[in-house]
Amino acid sequence: MNRFEYIKAPSIAEAIDMMDSTVPEAMVTKTGGSAKVVKAGGTDLLDLIKEGILEPGRLIDLKNIPGLDKLSYDKKNGLQFGPMVTIADLENSPEVKKHYRALYEAATHAATPQIRNMATMGGNLMQRPRCWYFRSSGHHCRKKGGTTCFAQIGQNQFHSIFLTNVCPCVHPSSLATALVAYDGKVELTGPEGKRVIALSEFFTPSEVNVTCENVATNQEIITNIMLPPVNEGTRAFYIKQGQRESYDWSMGDVAVVLQMDGKKCQDARIVFGAAAPIPLRREAAEEVLKGKAITEKVVVQAAKKALEGATPLAHNGYKVHLFQTLLKRTVMEAIG
Repeated sequence: MNRFEYIKAPSIAEAIDMMDSTVPEAMVTKTGGSAKVVKAGGTDLLDLIKEGILEPGRLIDLKNIPGLDKLSYDKKNGLQFGPMVTIADLENSPEVKKHYRALYEAATHAATPQIRNMATMGGNLMQRPRCWYFRSSGHHCRKKGGTTCFAQIGQNQFHSIFLTNVCPCVHPSSLATALVAYDGKVELTGPEGKRVIALSEFFTPSEVNVTCENVATNQEIITNIMLPPVNEGTRAFYIKQGQRESYDWSMGDVAVVLQMDGKKCQDARIVFGAAAPIPLRREAAEEVLKGKAITEKVVVQAAKKALEGATPLAHNGYKVHLFQTLLKRTVMEAIG
């Protein structure tokens, strides 16, 4: 681990003034001791430093900034929470459990209890992929500014089955899968002020920017995450499949949010996690459900439609069947 300066920022404005780089930029440009990056919970950031693939000169801690750990809910505005809200805070919120079932399930199945108590939602959305080639200091891959994707020709059993042409690493946030399904938004604050972006537009495919997973610029900080209010007809669920029953990174996860009128589906949002470099909506499958009573036959049709266009790699073809099964289970749990 390299030497670095550690500063506790007293305000958002001062944190912005003190930072000059996103973590992806610092890793690609190899700015080393000059890079100044922000720290939230630190569960991923410190891993990157210990692995020797990030060497910042300054860490700017957001923990003491007032208001960033606030979580609130009301029927008019829905759910809002700051970037320093932990995964455990979501898991333990009665409002999240009652009104946002898919998000609650994603929170309870993320990581371990110890990590959920430390990991913040800002850090969860901004975390870097867990591809073993990317995390290896001995592999200068495309995501780190190199010219080779080692996963495309190597061990790729946990990698993407969609959008695999440039970099097939999967986005590591299982919470993002649920947040996108709820049509969530994120507020970014930078030198030019605030801007609000749909989370479905916040994450960037590798084809757009292989070195970075989101659209945040080098002096922008997540300051709020927002989910719209739900209604009485909202039905939702989330299922994650890992290699082991105990804590493990996702092999595949699915979030479904349905707007039901009796037994008929009026609207649907289906999102896959660990299937692509971004949380991936399956809009064609959503159309299969809309306007129909949800039966097992209809769900099977939607599951088949959801996997159209998949391009599995040499060692992860099993994910096609896995996601079909996960989608069927998630939809049936949502309406059950």
